Amino acid sequence: MYDDVLVPTDGSTTSEAAVEQAVSIAEGAGATVHFLHVVDIGTKMSAGATGSIAPQLTETLEEAAESALDEAASRAESAGVTYERLTREGDPHEVIEAYCDEHDVDLVTMGASGHSGVKERLLGSTTDRVVRSVEASVLVARP
Repeated sequence: MYDDVLVPTDGSTTSEAAVEQAVSIAEGAGATVHFLHVVDIGTKMSAGATGSIAPQLTETLEEAAESALDEAASRAESAGVTYERLTREGDPHEVIEAYCDEHDVDLVTMGASGHSGVKERLLGSTTDRVVRSVEASVLVARP
């Protein structure tokens, strides 16, 4: 049923729950999991406007991306699941939608809200946009 499962991850608690669910699904289905971290261009551009802090913020964003992807990859490896990992820059929901189209993703598994999410919201804005824009099924994970 599922050959390719995409997990957009930012290292938040809800994205970690999405990683767990995606790996479990992939393990049972023999699917490949694609771990994707999107560096939000808006955040990076804001950093550029502040001058000297930009390199530090960029480095922090890159470290966060690697850490989130390392954790996800470790979970997949321990389950014996085939995976790919990558980082892209852009508007998160647009990058996720394009990735789904490019790789014929069957299922997107993502957290209900990420680091920027407000707990009082039903869904984070990126998750909401992805649910509305991709053709693949979307599983919304909660911790």
